[in-house]
Amino acid sequence: MKYKLIIDKNADEEIIAIVHAPSSLTQQIENFVCSYSGADYMMGYRDDEMRKLAFEEIECITVLDRKVIAIDAKGNRYSLKDRLRDLEDVLPSYFIRINKSTLANEHRILRFDAVFSGGVDAVFACGYREYVSRRCFAEIRRRYERV
Repeated sequence: MKYKLIIDKNADEEIIAIVHAPSSLTQQIENFVCSYSGADYMMGYRDDEMRKLAFEEIECITVLDRKVIAIDAKGNRYSLKDRLRDLEDVLPSYFIRINKSTLANEHRILRFDAVFSGGVDAVFACGYREYVSRRCFAEIRRRYERV
């Protein structure tokens, strides 16, 4: 396999992949390219502070008390101005829905824990826990089985 990157500020951006047959890698590349919006951060608000939150440092985005909240790698909570469904279209493909009101950065999930009630929790690197719905867990399982 060959890889070639040409950086030309005057040319239109274009990505071309020539492959023998589609594979999981080509699907991942396509998902990444199609989901890339050009921005790699969003603005978060806490008290009197406004901060750029890089997508990689966000553990999850959830709805708490009817507000959209981003939780970062240190466990800090930032309020966001966008709706969850609008963010789903902007975020990279490594953000996955784990329940009706939460999008999780799959790179920041440490593990999935079974809980006493029979459900499953996602445990993030910062220590935050969020339940995973059965429907979303089934989709996550299928996603990992393809890898």
